[in-house]
Amino acid sequence: MAGGITDTGELYSPYVGLVYMFNLIVGTGALTMPKAFATAGWLVSLILLMFLGFMSYMTTTFVVEAMAAANAQLRWKRMEKRKEDDEDEDSSSGVSDSDVLLQDGYERAETRPILSVQRRSSANIFEITERVEMGQMASMFFNKVGVNLFYFCIIIYLYGDLAIYAAAVPVSLMQVTCSVTGNHSCSVGDSTKYNDTDKCWGPIRRIDAYRLYLAAFTLLLGPFTFFNVQKTKYLQIMTSLMRWIAFILMIILALIRISRGQAEGHPSMAQLSGIRNLFGVCVYSFMCQHSLPSLITPISKKKHVNKLVLLDYILILAFYSLLSFTAIYCFRNDTLMDMYTLNFTDCDIVSVAFIRYFLGLFPVFTISTNFPIIAVTLRNNWKTLFHREGGTYPWLVDRIVFPAITLIPPVLVAFCTHDLESLVGITGAYAGNGIQYLIPAFLAYCSRKDTQLVFGSGTVNKHLSPFRHSFWIVFVLIWGFSCFVFVTANIVLSESKL
Repeated sequence: MAGGITDTGELYSPYVGLVYMFNLIVGTGALTMPKAFATAGWLVSLILLMFLGFMSYMTTTFVVEAMAAANAQLRWKRMEKRKEDDEDEDSSSGVSDSDVLLQDGYERAETRPILSVQRRSSANIFEITERVEMGQMASMFFNKVGVNLFYFCIIIYLYGDLAIYAAAVPVSLMQVTCSVTGNHSCSVGDSTKYNDTDKCWGPIRRIDAYRLYLAAFTLLLGPFTFFNVQKTKYLQIMTSLMRWIAFILMIILALIRISRGQAEGHPSMAQLSGIRNLFGVCVYSFMCQHSLPSLITPISKKKHVNKLVLLDYILILAFYSLLSFTAIYCFRNDTLMDMYTLNFTDCDIVSVAFIRYFLGLFPVFTISTNFPIIAVTLRNNWKTLFHREGGTYPWLVDRIVFPAITLIPPVLVAFCTHDLESLVGITGAYAGNGIQYLIPAFLAYCSRKDTQLVFGSGTVNKHLSPFRHSFWIVFVLIWGFSCFVFVTANIVLSESKL
């Protein structure tokens, strides 16, 4: 859930944290990146990918800084509470010179909080030991309007996530099964372009098959929204292993095809019309800010956490570039699929049937395990948004209404469209923009302001972002709002041309 303080969990080394963060960031968005690269041109794509990677790294350091500030405030509040309790015990103990003690307590209260920080190491008070989720940080540092806007943004993002997942699984199943049972038994990834109205099997059209699979997907995984479910360690290991096997296989197969002189791709350097979708796909593919508390907090040694995050971003940037460049030179632009794995279900590209089916159905396995978890997270965020302190929800609202409003909208979106590139692009360009740029920038600004107010201007946050100058916060905010305007104007202009 986006709000609340949760257990830190078992500690792990910085390098294990690096692997976990890599696994979190490199997900479904990476599968749509080759098509976005081809649409925007390789030079524009590379420049934008590097720039957005840099921006995402910057805002990641903002979130880490805000986490440290939140931990410091929680630690200080506990210290103050403990001292107040001690004073209450002293005042009720019946000591003869109680007046002196009360006066002394009053004087100490007047000199806090700054003296209490000075007595302790200011570095230690900013240690990140409690997992404070982004929702809780928003509650600590934002006003009521800011908190509501935060939840609105993360709810829209999670809806987009679920719509992408709900469309990706039926698309993969449709492409694989329609090719197996139709006249083109191995030609999902060839130059043949299929329409939704083409026959899949018998009288069933491809769009009918897609919607049948969507209905089956909803009936099988939808009920989990009404219960509590969490990702186990073993499930995480299994899905991560499958993901890496799939990505490495795709890169190797593309390189083999290129080395044999069978490459068909001739990508252009720049196509400005493709920038909108590329922007959204890149933002979506670098998304990790909302999960940083659960990733960073359990790291045992956090002294060089910003350098560790930088190394992760460099590795991810290299991986995305390798995956996308091998794709756009291996396949022609018009044959690249929205879901890149589907390009490897052609017999001419992959002769081994097991590999073809493994790659074709890979999104089905990995996404199906994530869908219930994201759905439960969204449901819990709805509950948090409308929750009033001391109040409880009626059974009907708690068990039926919230799960229903979580499940129905993304399924309806997936029913209306299975254009994965556009779904990822719009989700990243709007909700992803807010979570990745605007919210971290506001968290950094407000947490710095609160830290100075509570601890005094001389106190330094040990996890202060390398981009500590206020210029960077202003720059991120201007960039974020400019992206909203650019993407919206691009959509309007594109629609008006149609």
